Amino acid sequence: MNKLKLAGALAAVLLAGAQAQAAQPLRVCAADNDLPYTHSSGQGFEDRLAGLLAESMGTTVERVGFGDPRYLVRDGIDKGACDVVLGVDTSDPRLQTTSAYYRSSYVFITRAKDRLDVRDWSSPVLKTARLGVIPATPAEAMLRQIGRHADSFRYLMSLGGNKSMRNRFVRYDVEKLVNDVASGEIDVAVAWAPAVARYVKASKEPLATVPVPDARRADGEPVVFSYDTSIGVKKGNTALHARIETALQALRPRFEQVLAQEGITALTPQASRVAASHASHGVPQP
Repeated sequence: MNKLKLAGALAAVLLAGAQAQAAQPLRVCAADNDLPYTHSSGQGFEDRLAGLLAESMGTTVERVGFGDPRYLVRDGIDKGACDVVLGVDTSDPRLQTTSAYYRSSYVFITRAKDRLDVRDWSSPVLKTARLGVIPATPAEAMLRQIGRHADSFRYLMSLGGNKSMRNRFVRYDVEKLVNDVASGEIDVAVAWAPAVARYVKASKEPLATVPVPDARRADGEPVVFSYDTSIGVKKGNTALHARIETALQALRPRFEQVLAQEGITALTPQASRVAASHASHGVPQP
């Protein structure tokens, strides 16, 4: 009888502990001004995904905001200020990442009425078109490859307010990039699809997008344009990782709905992980 009472008491303690853990808010690291991903107002699509994740886990979001997204991992996850960060590359070596919840790519953006035949970096139209890309991305590497970097440099700098990247975080204006295609200031833009999807969707001038295929530099090194995106936790936090992974499996249809509403055409995630060299679409590193 005493053994039965002891076993019952132990079970009650374990249940209470599990319920207490589930009731703890999900502390999410998020940039305060990094639309379309996150914003202190909650208007980013990753803010919506975080809310769905917390709801599925039986808790609420405790948002831990950062002015500079480069420090979400270093000052947030690593120092214990928060536990979860969304929108990271599945291959991010700084974190224990979940299975990918979506895969996307960079896209060529043009005015639909122009009917430009842009399929890859060898497309003839890119030799003469006015081009715009975000600096420090795979697209800038290929702009150099096709010999168009020098004559596009002034425009690239304008996207960051003509600020130098040296020893500072520069926020590049992806909305301006899309608007400049729509207005005719440039003919072709190249950007990470999730970063520009809402602005392409909202444009009064109909725009066309084409996924950018992977490419190679002259030295044979690959330049990757499609990436898997995951949720990251601190390395070794296997309990939280497992809970999030379980929640993700049930949430996939709802996540896909949010992405579709954002205008993001998601690809099927790959099982293998691709190193994100030269990429700046995920959570940036300092």
